[in-house]
Amino acid sequence: QVQLVESGGGLVQAGGSLRLSCAASGRTFDINYMGWFRQAPGKEREFVAAYKRSGGITTYDDSVKGRFTISTDSSKNTVYLQMNSLKREDTAVYFCAAETATWANVRSPGAYEYWGQGTQVTVSS
Repeated sequence: QVQLVESGGGLVQAGGSLRLSCAASGRTFDINYMGWFRQAPGKEREFVAAYKRSGGITTYDDSVKGRFTISTDSSKNTVYLQMNSLKREDTAVYFCAAETATWANVRSPGAYEYWGQGTQVTVSS
């Protein structure tokens, strides 16, 4: 089992920055993929970014490429999402996810077995 706890959400003005954290515990050595997703009211959960432990490969949705950065601190079993140049359309609940499979479609929520509780990000104009 893997447990995930997100933090760092909040209210920020458009153009500002936030850094989200996701602390993993439990069988963290089994994790092969970590992902960030978001869900706005009335919308489906959508992919934001992912990190593949083997090779340190990162993947981003086009909507956040160049503005968001996913990174990890293996010593703390924590994954971060640095969000810069935030826009109103970035407003959503952000979720951290983890998967232990050796291969996963990182852009699909269904590929991840473990999820955090979510943290709210609100971007005001």
